[in-house]
Amino acid sequence: MFSLTVNTPKPLSFLISTPFLPTRHHSLLSINPQKLSSPKSLSISALILPPSSSSSPQKQQLYQPFRPPPSPLPHKYRSLDTNARMEILINRMGLWYEYAPLIPSLTQEGFTSATLEEITGIPSSEQNRLVVASQVRESLVESTDSDTVSYFDPPGYSELLYEIRLLNNQQRASAARFIKAQKFDGKETQELAKAMKDFPRRYGDRGWESFNRNSPGDCLGFMYFRQAQEHKTASSPELSKAALERALQVVESDKAKKKVEEELERKGGEGGEGDVDSDGLVRVPVVRMAMGEVAESTVVAILPVCKAEGREIELEAAPWECGMGGEFGVLEAEKGWTRWVVLPGWEPVATLKRGGVAVLFPKAKGVLAWKGKKRETDEEILVVADRGRTEVAADDGFYLVVSGGNGSGEEGLKVEKGVKLKEMGVEESLGTVVLVVRPPREEIEDQLADDDWE
Repeated sequence: MFSLTVNTPKPLSFLISTPFLPTRHHSLLSINPQKLSSPKSLSISALILPPSSSSSPQKQQLYQPFRPPPSPLPHKYRSLDTNARMEILINRMGLWYEYAPLIPSLTQEGFTSATLEEITGIPSSEQNRLVVASQVRESLVESTDSDTVSYFDPPGYSELLYEIRLLNNQQRASAARFIKAQKFDGKETQELAKAMKDFPRRYGDRGWESFNRNSPGDCLGFMYFRQAQEHKTASSPELSKAALERALQVVESDKAKKKVEEELERKGGEGGEGDVDSDGLVRVPVVRMAMGEVAESTVVAILPVCKAEGREIELEAAPWECGMGGEFGVLEAEKGWTRWVVLPGWEPVATLKRGGVAVLFPKAKGVLAWKGKKRETDEEILVVADRGRTEVAADDGFYLVVSGGNGSGEEGLKVEKGVKLKEMGVEESLGTVVLVVRPPREEIEDQLADDDWE
């Protein structure tokens, strides 16, 4: 507590005078000394209290102090200098996922991948694989059991983890357990990762609803199931059956197993009417392209495109052969053509040598005995045919013919089954159908998992 003394000011009386203004009395500034009392002494008491957090807000710190990110190196390597870390990489000391973090630490010090390859003997591609695989392994440590994680500890198993890098954490964990159970190698793991990533985009394809998207085996089995349809369209029953048998080995859900077994039984007992369902509709296996599938393909096929209404005249006029020449791989066709299409290198398309062509139909309805939704029957389709094989040989094969001469009123190309053509006495066609392609469409909701892709 303290005391304060306040003295009353002395009386003031003055006039404001200036040579530029007339002299005036300012009554507000004139103070009568008779009305002023003598100075008084006042006593004021005050209690000093510390400021409370509620009454005076604390000043917020606008800039947080810099905190360096945690070191990617294992604790036992953090005290080593550059030469010691180089020696570990040169001699491959420890497990692969232990010394893999040394590579980015040396890169941060200015070493390029080429320099590290020259010093340590680890190729640049393997450096990248080791670093990425170690990061995938770290995500597995938090999402799956220790036995599954330790399965990938031996040398060379980093390749398996590298292949599942594009999957999210949940998919990585399920894929890792499946790889361990099936003892997959690098190529098989690559197929598994591709199948799991591609499965949501295949929504609407034949049989898709029978496979479980959360099962790695079902995703892989559906890829084999689709390949079986492609081989079947290309009149390769042996390859089609082999693909179905592979699918049966890997599928996990009962519903998927039943679907594959039904397809195998139907193939085993199919005769002249093997592709005709109980409702009398002819089913033709088709493939729907995925968005960006051509860009991801390592092998593509380029085919001339004809319009169905162009009949046999346009079909025969299209180039029969084209190839790539020169150091830049320039595409060279035997004649000029205005319409071309680039398709992924599916086996039925990639095996076409001379005479391959794609026929564009404005609507799927009317081309085939189509059983599907209106949206699917009204979309464009491409029918890939081999003009080098014109003989109507197989009853269950499909062939390009000219329609319009039977009173239908619409002239153009059409797809007919071999058994029907034989009944009409037709022995030659314009070409054998090897594949039917549906256009890609935008992703729909709920195709992908809720968690983000990494």
